Amino acid sequence: MRVGRPLLLAHTGLEVAAEVERAVAAGLVVLAVAGAGCAPCPVIRCSPLYLLQMETVIVCMYGVLVSRECMVGHVLLVESWVGAMSRLLPRAIRESGHRFTFLTRNLHHYLRASSAEGVHPLLAADNIITADTNDEASLLPQIARLHEVMRFDGVITSCDYYLGTVARLAAHLGLPGAQPEAVEHAYRKDLARRRMHAAGLAGPAFAVVEGWPPLRDAARTLGFPLVVKPVDLCAGMFVRRVDDEVQLREAFDALAGFPVNARQQPRSPLVLLEEVLVGPEVSVETVTVDGRTTVVGVTDKSLAGEPWFVESGHMFPATITPAATSAAADMAVAALAAVEFDLGVAHTELRLTESGPRVIEINPRPAGNQITELVRRVTGVDLPMVYTQLALGELPDIAATDTGVRSAAISFLLPPKAGTVERIDGTAAVAEAADVVDWAVKPAGHRAADASSNNSYLGHVMVVDTNGPGARPRAEELVAGLEVRFADERVEVPA
Repeated sequence: MRVGRPLLLAHTGLEVAAEVERAVAAGLVVLAVAGAGCAPCPVIRCSPLYLLQMETVIVCMYGVLVSRECMVGHVLLVESWVGAMSRLLPRAIRESGHRFTFLTRNLHHYLRASSAEGVHPLLAADNIITADTNDEASLLPQIARLHEVMRFDGVITSCDYYLGTVARLAAHLGLPGAQPEAVEHAYRKDLARRRMHAAGLAGPAFAVVEGWPPLRDAARTLGFPLVVKPVDLCAGMFVRRVDDEVQLREAFDALAGFPVNARQQPRSPLVLLEEVLVGPEVSVETVTVDGRTTVVGVTDKSLAGEPWFVESGHMFPATITPAATSAAADMAVAALAAVEFDLGVAHTELRLTESGPRVIEINPRPAGNQITELVRRVTGVDLPMVYTQLALGELPDIAATDTGVRSAAISFLLPPKAGTVERIDGTAAVAEAADVVDWAVKPAGHRAADASSNNSYLGHVMVVDTNGPGARPRAEELVAGLEVRFADERVEVPA
């Protein structure tokens, strides 16, 4: 109950209803009354004097006053991407009424990501702890000791490379979370493909091999063209189409030259070869609780940069037929069941082929590239917040509401070549557009790489349409009006 003065109610559990009734009659606001499933207040760690000093208290069925601080969930956030989700997830934690501790092995990685807007949201955590997050053998007991003092209520990450670590850490601490094996089977592209195949789901012909001779032989058996994939990278890194053995060897050598990922974790030497899937690409955003999956919606995806598979934009909801939407949703749910994913938010990517939807990959975490923002603007469902609530053992409300937005889209500015950015022209039109809800471009001096993965973006424009499915073409139109000027394009005028 929210009170404007110190308050201590003395009563037994049987008197709670009467006490709450009297509090309401006195003009107080009841924040919560715990249900019959509560344990007898094992979380209470505040002294009576401290409770007397609190302005916000909650009365539980056992007649004990609980400070609001005791009832706020404490999230342990283990590492993160430094893109959009590194801001969306801290926001979701705070807006859902909880607090978080940030755990990282390299604080400077995030200090470098801070901008002129101020300190990075990850660094605004209640606590920041440094530990070797790549060494699970020492990390698990270390965090268990911290847990005895700091009392974490949930563990999450937005970084794919730590999804398995977080699942095992939650299990080690006895906190809510998906089965660690399910997370590994979903995240690892080879394990997911094998699980889906074993479950009888239709999919591309594939092979998982190690080394050049087995890779070459598998390609000859499957037949070109093929898609080459590392089994444990993300953001489309090193995923490419190959049309012959020369291109296959180039792809293999490129992977061999990248033995550790961006977080200095050794990579698996396995390579996944797949038949090329032809058709529009979509993703299905889902929420799974106790093994039962609910589909929040289906997202359109635009691709560019052949032979790479770079995502150049997204729109929610997808502009496909109801039958195609249903088929994609059903396939995504079946894929999650195949890997036995039992708790969490997932982002499953598919191709809509002539033979039906086929899964490209499963991601057992909220979608990146601000897809969750598109979903939120259309449906009101905040998937990073849902992700947080599930990790805390809460049951979130994922019912869609009418936000007045009929479609939301994001389009990305890809570099036309590698080079140092001098400036990006055309931003004035973006800044003045009434339907633009978010945009950004890289600053002068940014070193642009070739557009070979989702890490190559030079900017984005996000648009909403309150009338219909026009958000994507509008976002693409605005991005097409941006022009990247490179420093090495300057023409020197003779003196």
